[in-house]
Amino acid sequence: MAVLRLSPLALSRSRFALSPLAETLGTAIALARPRPAPWLTAWHARQLPAFTGALAADPFAAGLVGLVGTTTWLPRCVAIPPPDGLRTTLVDELAAVRAVPDAVFRAELETSLAHPHPRYAADPRRPRDLSFLTGQGWGARTAALLHALWAAHIAPEWPRRRALLERDIAHRAGLLAARGWPGALDQMSRHSTWEGPDAIRFGRRPGPDRVIGDSGMLFVPVSLATGTWLCEGPPGHYAQVYPARGAATAHTAPADATTGPGRALERLLGTGRATLLHSLRQPATSTELAARLQQSLGTVGGHLAVLREAGLIVGTRVGRRVVYRRTERGELLAGDGDRDRAGDEGAEGARPGRGTGPGRHAAEMRPRHGKRDEGGGPTRLASPT
Repeated sequence: MAVLRLSPLALSRSRFALSPLAETLGTAIALARPRPAPWLTAWHARQLPAFTGALAADPFAAGLVGLVGTTTWLPRCVAIPPPDGLRTTLVDELAAVRAVPDAVFRAELETSLAHPHPRYAADPRRPRDLSFLTGQGWGARTAALLHALWAAHIAPEWPRRRALLERDIAHRAGLLAARGWPGALDQMSRHSTWEGPDAIRFGRRPGPDRVIGDSGMLFVPVSLATGTWLCEGPPGHYAQVYPARGAATAHTAPADATTGPGRALERLLGTGRATLLHSLRQPATSTELAARLQQSLGTVGGHLAVLREAGLIVGTRVGRRVVYRRTERGELLAGDGDRDRAGDEGAEGARPGRGTGPGRHAAEMRPRHGKRDEGGGPTRLASPT
């Protein structure tokens, strides 16, 4: 297993980030697989016709996606650390993909081709050579392909997906403030563990240790992946991509999502505040709540202030947004709490940066500036180990 070593400065500057590129890559891999995870079956069936149709019309796209979806070594030309933390845009990331020279692009894909995933080695969609690399400008063509995949399969769902990712970051930020990085990274991956005060053991394949630069490590949630991968940029720049908490239900609505608060709760709090408290069964920002409930931001803000003063909700800052969630008292009063959030209450109300120790700077969630571990499968690598 590879070990990622962090100096005290790197540890203090490690933070969470978002990556539209990683979300696109995870989506492409999920759609390329012949047997989707059970919770993705309906989503997979809806998206697959357009996905396969686009690939059938472009041999380069079909070969590249087929390779990325069936290798244990993700090429670094697409597994790139996000450059701007929570503010990273797809445009910024695709600029880096577009700039990859053809010689580097081919070398990365040759390594990927040499490491087939045992589970998909016989898949007919897996390319047996790189004959699909025709012409030139492969970085630019890959950027165009990823942009098209984003527009077709992710952009329409991005507000909902981003909300899920921000909820995961808010959850882990609370754990970070209360328990430090080992607590924040707990259960991030079955094959990634925190070792001692300054190291992360990653994956299951042997490899040399890596030293994280002083800019720190980035941790990037995605909504569709079932495993995790390591993105490697300039020397010392790394990002670990991992499945967001709650990803299994990201593309299905809760069974009781359309029900409202009980009459007793409405009489106690008033209809507006009861509806808002009920809606916070899933954490959200004030803007998301206003859109969901079709109320003005002022009205929602007033209700949130009252509920917060009553100790029924707390807000956690994630970049420039504040994500609100119910406290244990709010869960008990609402009577419909998601029980798998019970473990969060140890960090209730904590904001990253208000604690002590190496996690204190994570409140800003900004970087100073793939190895992929499939659940139940071998490690997927973004770079040689």
